[in-house]
Formats: sequence, structure tokens, C-alpha cells
Amino acid sequence: MKQKLETLLQQAVESLKSEGILDQDLTPQININRVKDAAHGDFSTNLALILAKPTQSNPRQLAEKICASLADESIVSKVEIAGPGFINFFIEAESQFQVIKDIQNVGNKFGFSKIGAGTKVQVEFVSANPTGPLHVGHGRGAAYGSAVANLLSAVGFDVSKEYYVNDAGRQMDILATSIWLRYLEECGEVVAFPSNGYRGDYIRDIAFNIHKKAGNEYRRPANLVLEAIPVDETHGGDKEKHIDALIERAKTLLGDSLYPDVFQAGLSVILEDIKEDLEAFGVSFEEWFSERQLMKDGSIQEALDRLDKAGFLYQQEGATWFASSQLGDDKDRVVVRDNGQTTYFASDIAYHMNKLDRGFDQIINIWGSDHHGYIPRVKAAMKALGADDSKLKVKLVQFAILYRGKEKLPMSTRSGEFVTLRQLRSEVGTDAARFFYVMRKSEQHMDFDLKLATSKTNENPVFYVQYAHARVCSVLRQLDKKGWERDLILGMENLDMLVEEHETMLLTTLSKYAETLERAALQHEPHLLIHYLRDLANNFHTYYNAHQFLVEDEAIRNARLNLICAVKQILANGLGLLNINTPESM
Repeated sequence: MKQKLETLLQQAVESLKSEGILDQDLTPQININRVKDAAHGDFSTNLALILAKPTQSNPRQLAEKICASLADESIVSKVEIAGPGFINFFIEAESQFQVIKDIQNVGNKFGFSKIGAGTKVQVEFVSANPTGPLHVGHGRGAAYGSAVANLLSAVGFDVSKEYYVNDAGRQMDILATSIWLRYLEECGEVVAFPSNGYRGDYIRDIAFNIHKKAGNEYRRPANLVLEAIPVDETHGGDKEKHIDALIERAKTLLGDSLYPDVFQAGLSVILEDIKEDLEAFGVSFEEWFSERQLMKDGSIQEALDRLDKAGFLYQQEGATWFASSQLGDDKDRVVVRDNGQTTYFASDIAYHMNKLDRGFDQIINIWGSDHHGYIPRVKAAMKALGADDSKLKVKLVQFAILYRGKEKLPMSTRSGEFVTLRQLRSEVGTDAARFFYVMRKSEQHMDFDLKLATSKTNENPVFYVQYAHARVCSVLRQLDKKGWERDLILGMENLDMLVEEHETMLLTTLSKYAETLERAALQHEPHLLIHYLRDLANNFHTYYNAHQFLVEDEAIRNARLNLICAVKQILANGLGLLNINTPESM
């Protein structure tokens, strides 16, 4: 409906341009909103107010000219001008039934549009370091990112989903060293495990398998491993210096031929585990992009060369700095340390250069909320590379805090004390997990209530929405048991019999689906779709409790069946975009 009104107004604008009333170069944004008070119509636009300033016109007089230029449209019963120049549209009552016919005709593509056609979008999300299993914090980013990608695809964008694998750098060296130390324990060596190492059972499992396969090939005496190593924090030392020294010792004792074996063994197992978890969670990617590849193919050096050529690099205290403060960052950033090693940020600059070079029109990065301060420096890098930094949109996701009753569950990856995404799925199911994860704005704090997510009550929102779909299926099974068949044509011919307040409310809610889908996609806010589905389910359950569907009168029975089947289709469409199932019985 809104799209039809937008078309009418756009045609009116073009007509006024041809008459010389509006300048040819004017391209106003046409905003149409639903009116809360039915006395003022169904929809309203502020188009005359928007055009008044550039045309130096009286907005109310301009509204009159717009209304006079509107083409006749059967769906519009009346147009009124209100206040300083708002244009209110009254919609023909009969047209409210068209949504049922449209849903029946279009099916699972209802609500889809071409608004994003021709625009290439990359959505990068999760991108957790492959240093351990995905935990419930990562799950929120996974559910949110895949939902955003699905919504954008539904409105016509050419979407590519990507996982950036941080398979290089210090954290991966800490992982490899942690695995090697556990491996030495498997060999019988007594080595005090570092406080800054990765401690989860999965580290022991990887070490066990390495020992089982390679025997003592990677074994080195404990005294050589620990000789002259700075003391750990547990003994009054510096844990960072301690772990860094252990990393260097591992590289020295194992050498360039064996250390990469341990490194790759850990990376391969954990990354494969991550892929399996995400696939089971309904999340897939077109690209798994390796950070190490940026080093191998010279992309990092190429990015630094571009920055240098643009005049944004300088030397200080033996390090190479990026003058990001000149481009909106709060301070300059090191890109090459005094030891010659490039920083994480240098890799990120090269990665974003790669994204730009691949021709994406929009780049959406979905990061944890702790990366808020990282945004200005990445945008500064894009500017320095000569790109339009407005191409980059960063959506921040708060980690979910998990509770079982009043008990807060631990979330420390390094200590190994955390609830994995796999455990969460096992306990509450993928549907509940995905639904709860996108129920609020991504940047809002979230407490994940396990007890609520597993309850089969109306207080559980995912149960409530899925139950609406199952109830419609139940009605159709009852229809079959009674020996009746749904007469689609008869139902369509008698939609005007749907005059009950609950039916009118359902029709209005159904008509909002397409605009809700578009808004959720363009604003990157899948929670808007969740709220819509909850409203639709609530309206259906209220209708179900107030009226009989399988009545003797064939005309009203089939009209109502057509209405609830439209509800069923939209529930399936909306939940499908969130990768949530629609059970036929519960």
C-alpha cells in the first residue's frame, strides 16, 4: 500500500515539474507514515513541507497543488490536507482485503522488493579468533549477522557473507604455545602452565591427538623450555612477558619446520569446529577470508605503501606510524613495530583495502561492542586509501549475558570457563537461541534467560509465535477430519464478510509486513521483524480464542480460512528470514 502511494506522489511530483511549478533537479525523499488516529485517515506524507523550503512556497498551498496532480487511484477514497501542509490519505475499505490475495499469489516471496537492486554489499560477522570454540557471546553476532544478510537479500541487495579468520598474530601464537605445553605434559614433562595461556579442555584434546599421532617428535625437556623465562604473574612477575618468552622458546626449540605443525594442528581443529557449529546454527558464509593470506600475497605491504604514498606514514622511535589523527581518529596508530613486525591494525587496513578492491558498494562490519573505539581508525584508513568512508557501516553487538535462573554463567574464553554455542543449542534449541538473540537492538544489553527459552508457555516469545503457525495447521487438520475442503476461490469472493474487529486488526497487521521487512533491512534491525511477528501472533491468538473458524456457513468459513492461511504464510516468511523453523504441531 505504501509503495502504491509513493508511486502516486512521485507521479504528482513529475507532473508539477513538467508544469514548471517544481524545478527539474528536485528529487525529494517521499516519506509515508501510518496515521495513528483513524479520524485523520490511514496514511500521511510531509512531502509538501519538505518541498516548501527549496521552492520558497507556502506548504499548504503546495500541498493543494500536489493533491490536484494526483492520479485517480481506486484504493484511495479521500485525500485531505491537514495542519501546516500534511497530506492524509483515506484508503478504500475494500482494498484492505487485497493483501490476502497478494499473499496467496506471491507466497514465500511476499514482501520482497528490488529496492537494493544493483548494490553489492559485504556483511562480515562473527570473525571470532580461532582460539577456541564459539561461545554464547559469539552466537548473538552470528544470529544478528545472518539475519541482516537475509533481510538485505530479500529487498534486492547482492549480499556476500564473510568470516574474517584471524589466523595470524600473537593470540594464535599463544594458542599454539598452550597446545605445545599440554602436549609436553602428555609426554610426561612437568611444565607450569602459564596464567595467560588457553586453559580449556579442548586444548588438552588437541594436544592428546598430536601426541597420539606424532609420539615424542615435538617433545623437548622441561628445563630447556623454562630456562631463563621471566616469571609468571602467579609468582610476582609479568604474565605478558612470561607468555611472550614462552612463545619465542617454542619457536626456537621447534624451529621453522615443527612449530608450524603445532600451530596448524590447533588452527585446523578449532576452525573446523567453528564451521560445524555455525552450520548447525543456520549460518553460512560465501567467503572465509584468511589474515595469513594478506601476509603471503603482500597485501599488507601494498596497503602501507599506499598510505605512505598518500603522505600518512611517518617514523618515530623506530616504529612506523599512521597519522590517523589527521582523518578523525583520536590519536595516531602504530602499523609497524620497532621490531619490524606489522600490527593487527596494519592487517585490518589491508583487509579493508581488499574489500574495496573487490568492488563492494557497501561494507557492513558486525563487531563486538568492545570494538567501538576501533571504528574511527578504520574509517581513517579508508579515507587515507582514497575511499569514501561512508561505504563502511559498523554495527556493534553487545555480548549476551547468560543466566540459569538467578545464576550468572561464566564467559571467559582464556580460562576455558564458558558456555559454548553448541551447549546452548543443545539446551534451548537453535530456534529459541536465534529468536532471543535478535529480539533486541544489537547494541542493547541482553540477558539470556535459559529457563524462559525452554518453557512451553505464552511468556516464551518464540514458542508464542511458532504456536500461532502450528495452530493454523491444526485448524486445517480439523477441516480435513470434518470431511471439508478449503475452497480458495469461494473464500476470496467473500472476503467482505471479514468484518469482525479481530479480523480488521489482522488485516491491518498483515498489510504492514512488507514495509516492516523493508525498514528492518535498510536499518539493519531484525528486531523490528521480531516485534512484528509477535504482534501478528498475538492478534491471531486473540482471534482464535474469540471466533470459530470451521463454521457451517461455507462463505464465511472459507473467507476466514483464507485469512488465517495468510497469517500462516507471513509467519513462515518472517521466521524463515531469521532461519527459524515453523513447526506444524507443538
